[in-house]
Amino acid sequence: MFNRLVSSRHVQKAHAFVTREAPLLAAIAIIGGLILAFLQIADEMVEGEMEAFDRSILMLFRDPADIDQVVGPAWVQEMVRDVTALGSFSLLGLIVLAVCSYLLLAKMREAALLVLVSVIGGTILSTLLKMSYNRPRPDLTTMSHQFTASFPSGHAMLSAVTFLTLGALMARFAPTRPLQILSISAALFLTVIVGVSRLYMGVHYPSDVLAGWSLGAAWALLCSTVAALLQRRGAVERPA
Repeated sequence: MFNRLVSSRHVQKAHAFVTREAPLLAAIAIIGGLILAFLQIADEMVEGEMEAFDRSILMLFRDPADIDQVVGPAWVQEMVRDVTALGSFSLLGLIVLAVCSYLLLAKMREAALLVLVSVIGGTILSTLLKMSYNRPRPDLTTMSHQFTASFPSGHAMLSAVTFLTLGALMARFAPTRPLQILSISAALFLTVIVGVSRLYMGVHYPSDVLAGWSLGAAWALLCSTVAALLQRRGAVERPA
């Protein structure tokens, strides 16, 4: 009888541990999968195995009669320029500055620091990878001037880092499940449209954008996971 009781308690403790740690284990698995996806894309890009895929996707946004011309009327092109600006360093910097200022005024210093570390760390990582791979931009007439290498897409990666980090932060402090879903959905939507805008403008290959999304999402999820662990220890403010 005593042995059964002890065994039952062990089973209950094990079940409680798995239940408590399941989100953390899932996050680690997803982060690992995203990093592997980035490495796979990078490896195939270096070996030239992405050329056919990249070109076929880029041509979807080009006039078959003149590949130097994008499809769609002038107002669509102007709208795409506005959308792609959402992933620019200057605009993302202003967003992060505003968010961190709000968090500091709300006496949430640790949360502000996590946002800052996430975005600055993602920016440094993106810059180092661009310098490492040094991939030339697509040989197409584009709608803007570019001064950095192509792989990975800085706009795609930094928009994923910034919007997904902020979306996860808002979701943790959202009082209801619908608001949590809205926060994450809005972050995903903004990340996707910024990446697609880079393809429409012809300034990046699809593999650049996919790599940027993969690594940016991995970095954002890593920072969010660290924040959740710090919340457990009381080092970061808990949601209301």
